[in-house]
This record gives sequence, structure tokens and C-alpha cells, in this order.
Amino acid sequence: MEIIRATTTAARAGACYVRIQAMARKHRIPLDVEFDVHDTPDTLYIVAVDDYLPVATCRLYPEDAECMMLGRVVVLPEYRRRGIGTLVVREAEAWARELGFTRVAVESRDNKIPFYESMGYVPHLDRRIEGETFTCYRMDKDL
Repeated sequence: MEIIRATTTAARAGACYVRIQAMARKHRIPLDVEFDVHDTPDTLYIVAVDDYLPVATCRLYPEDAECMMLGRVVVLPEYRRRGIGTLVVREAEAWARELGFTRVAVESRDNKIPFYESMGYVPHLDRRIEGETFTCYRMDKDL
């Protein structure tokens, strides 16, 4: 398993592949909803690759000068519960820290809150976000 920073077109395509397979297809999310205003040429992506196949991803974009927003953390179903999601998030945090950010945030689905808490994120249950597909909650972590 290799965790990479998607700096090439091919690696960025891998991030898209994982999101289409694990989210758009599974949850019947239209592509223009899955790929939103935060998916730009400046958005950063982490991709986990097993041999040649992209199996997990995470996107990063600045929320402000201090906080990097992590999102669309996705692992293909057949690769879940192997710690790959944790590896992807840890690499995203490292990249954010290297870029000078002091805090990271996620908007977590309610059933994923324990996953992020295990990595030190603090939930803000008063910050409920009603999305088109899921209900999420804001979580933050100091780097």
C-alpha cells in the first residue's frame, strides 16, 4: 500500500475514481453533487494505491489562513477496516502542517464521528450541516 500526494493528472484521476465508485455509485449521488465547488485545480488530494489500483482518497483545501479543511475521505468498501482511512487522513494532516496550517477540520457524517475522535478530532455537535446527501457535524483538530 502506498499513500501518495496526488500531484499528477493520473493521481488526481485516482481520487475521482475512488469517489465515483464508493460514493456516487453506491449512494446514487449525481456527479455534480459529489464534485462540488471545492474540487478545483488548486485542491489537494491524497490517494492510497494498492499495487496499481487507487483504493482511498481525501481532499484538502484552505478554509482560511490557519485551517485546512479535509473532506471526501473515502475508502473503497473492500478495503475498509484495514487502517487505510487513518493513513490517508494522517498524510493529509502532515501535508497541511508542512504548508503552514495550524488546524484541520472535517465535516463528518454522524456515523463516522468515532473514527475522527480516535485521531484527536473534537466534534461540535451544535454545528450540524444538512447536506444534499448526508447530515454532517463539524470536527476540528489542532496540528
